[in-house]
Amino acid sequence: MRVPLLDLSGQYRALVAPIRKQIDEVLLSQRFILGPKVEQFERALCDYTGAKFAIGVSSGTDALLAVLMALEIGPGDAVITTPYSFFATAACIARVGATPLFVDIDPETFNISPQAIRSFIEKNCRRANGVLMTRDRQAVRLIIPVHLFGLCCEMDAIMKIAREHELLVVEDAQASGATSAGAIGDIGCFSFYPSKNLGAAGDAGAIVCMAENLATRLRTCRQHGMEPRYHHQFIGGNFRLDELQAAILQVKLPHLAGWSAARRTAADFYREEFSRRNLADSVILPAEPYRERAGNHHIYHQFVIRAEGRDELKAHLASNEIGSEIYYPVPLHLQECFFYLEHKADDFPEAERAAAETLALPIYPELSHEAQRFVVDKIAEFYG
Repeated sequence: MRVPLLDLSGQYRALVAPIRKQIDEVLLSQRFILGPKVEQFERALCDYTGAKFAIGVSSGTDALLAVLMALEIGPGDAVITTPYSFFATAACIARVGATPLFVDIDPETFNISPQAIRSFIEKNCRRANGVLMTRDRQAVRLIIPVHLFGLCCEMDAIMKIAREHELLVVEDAQASGATSAGAIGDIGCFSFYPSKNLGAAGDAGAIVCMAENLATRLRTCRQHGMEPRYHHQFIGGNFRLDELQAAILQVKLPHLAGWSAARRTAADFYREEFSRRNLADSVILPAEPYRERAGNHHIYHQFVIRAEGRDELKAHLASNEIGSEIYYPVPLHLQECFFYLEHKADDFPEAERAAAETLALPIYPELSHEAQRFVVDKIAEFYG
């Protein structure tokens, strides 16, 4: 049996008629950039997240970059974030000339640890003239937590720390559909890359926030800082969401809650199968710390396990035509492009351990129980 890591074809077949209708409407209108479909999707995203404002942009990376540019984060500034995430999170900080300040992750959730944030600030920062400064006199401006794999960070604790130190919180929300994801902090950034739970037919993203003045500045930033036309208040970028992607996302958004529920059902079935095959000593399953508190407590963008002999297990699954993926094999502080930060191995041991032990298994709404049972059986076969 062949079991891919992700199969989007079933989702498309179920929505082919309304998606094609929306695409035809865009082609007939000949409005391709920032037209009525974008506006409709932005309103729908506000309704879904509970945010007051939504700004459609060209990708999740550009969402982060636009936020940093609109907030005028740059040289002399520093941003606290996780070393265990997709590259874009730290890259956007560095790209505007600021310094990523990495702190370690929680070993159960893989998300940035609030305790590590507090410890870092207490040991390495002090206030000077009302500004939180690092030892080398960089102004700490933001915290960027990443809701990794579909599970929200401990946002209450992070927001408490941020308010104590007068820092803004920008959520990198890899959890579209999780309860309040993106609308807890000051700003939320979303990627709608095709493999996301809410995915476009190409690159797309969005920013949500509660402050009207910030939303206005972000809308200006996504058009090169231009307002009115050909008059540039500041330097922005070409971060515009196109009509085709917005039209497709608008069709998909009402189905997101159902897809997330189906992923949770699949996760529950995995748990049953791992228990049936007595794999508790070899595999650690994803944590669910909010299960009793929220309906959309985890939206399982990925089903990530810790596994003994991870690399050998991945090869064994591949030999049986089962897809899997390592997110992420090299933590950010050990990436070559960040050598200038002078981090070394063991600086963030939990991030490094996660990079060495984690493996994402197939999960998507249409995944059959038969396929899941086959995956778990082959894992049991590997451990013998």
